[in-house]
Amino acid sequence: MISLIKIDRARMYSTKRMLALCLSAALCGCSLTPVYQVPKLDIPANYKTADGLWTQATPADDSSRGDWWAVYHDRTLSDLEASLDSANPSLAVALARYDKATAYESQQRAGLFPHLGFNASPSNNRQSNHRPLRGSNQPDEYDSNTVGFVADYELDLWGRVRNEVAEGNAQAQAAQADLASVKLSLEAQLADRYIRLRGYDVQARILHDSISAYQQALDLTQNRFAGGVASGLDVSRATTQLSDAKAQAAEVTAQRALTEHAIASLVGTSASSFSLPVATTPMSVPSTPLGVPSTLLQRRPDIAAAERRTYAANAAIGVAHAAFYPSISLSAAFGWQNTGNGALLSAGNRFWAVGPLAALNLFDAGLRRAKEREARATFDEASGQYRGIVLGAFQQVEDNLSLLKNLGDEAHDEDDAATSAKQSQDIATNRYREGAVSYLDVVSAQTAALQAERQAEQVRTRRLQASVDLIRALGGGWSVATMSGGSTVADSH
Repeated sequence: MISLIKIDRARMYSTKRMLALCLSAALCGCSLTPVYQVPKLDIPANYKTADGLWTQATPADDSSRGDWWAVYHDRTLSDLEASLDSANPSLAVALARYDKATAYESQQRAGLFPHLGFNASPSNNRQSNHRPLRGSNQPDEYDSNTVGFVADYELDLWGRVRNEVAEGNAQAQAAQADLASVKLSLEAQLADRYIRLRGYDVQARILHDSISAYQQALDLTQNRFAGGVASGLDVSRATTQLSDAKAQAAEVTAQRALTEHAIASLVGTSASSFSLPVATTPMSVPSTPLGVPSTLLQRRPDIAAAERRTYAANAAIGVAHAAFYPSISLSAAFGWQNTGNGALLSAGNRFWAVGPLAALNLFDAGLRRAKEREARATFDEASGQYRGIVLGAFQQVEDNLSLLKNLGDEAHDEDDAATSAKQSQDIATNRYREGAVSYLDVVSAQTAALQAERQAEQVRTRRLQASVDLIRALGGGWSVATMSGGSTVADSH
């Protein structure tokens, strides 16, 4: 009896020692993932077009801008942007994708912990009379009641589970950046359309003033015609000029309506029940501070999303490589079992089992190698996409800086042209009253004045739209500091 107890204790000691060794190996497990490095790019020291027209951002300027549209100082625009955040359907889709990615990350993270379960199996059984190796004293029918707990835990010796968690975390961060990218894009679209609508309002006011002036000119020519001073040709030209201005006004009204409908869709409202009052006060072009080009990598959500997907693809290589090594897990069971007689939970009905399980695939016809090649190709693809997005981001910044600079020069010249054309129109009208010129000179001056004034307003609208595009190209009010958990591109540079 004493020897049996010693043997049982020896077995328990051996089992505990084996478990301790397995747990120690799990804690010291290695990772087969290649060392991650952000794809390298040559980052310029300064923006080429930032030649004194824009100041370099101060630390306060370079922080999160939040409601970036506030630089336009328009209350209606701010209210519309707030409505977009709460009601835009595309933003709701991006939010759902982010929630889906975080749920997947939680699923992967569950693999880091042991799984514990409970089972109960009361059953009534009948065994065959001719079951092989059946004993002569065994009953035909018997009960079998089992209640127990089971636990299992995979020893992550090769980092497979940890890499799956890292991949899931990076994908969740990429989805978070995607959400910010969609939000920024929609905010910029809304600001762009709102600026366009206000531009139509100003053009409508210009046309309204011109129509009033043309109507007065038509009355003048009709009076002069009635007095025998002017010809019917003058009246015809004045009528044509007035009708053409009215047609232009109708076109502006139509384009404003379409823009208003687009704004309604962005803020999640039916176009049939949405309207914006007319506002003819011109919006001013804001000053946008610039950071150094390297900060663009931290302020663009699409760049952050691409970098996180590159990181996730690198972690996936480690997952694929771990398949070449054995999978080792620990399992344990404890419970009670009897044949339906007596108290089930009595000490004599106890059973337990504990031990490791190892599995290794010896032949798979190249399946694991193919999956590893696929993972490496996915990483190369993600790296290429990251570099392409970064290069595109720098191009967008330079494009809008150049556009703002050139449009600023164009706006100055157009304003001068509109002022001169207005003076020419007044001179031609006065000289026509005096009989010094024909009405053709008046018509030519009126046409040039209206065209110059409308063109000046169109250039101003384009400058405002370019300023929105520049803010969007610089990342708006977003930064990688807002991303939750894990390392980011900011940590890698």
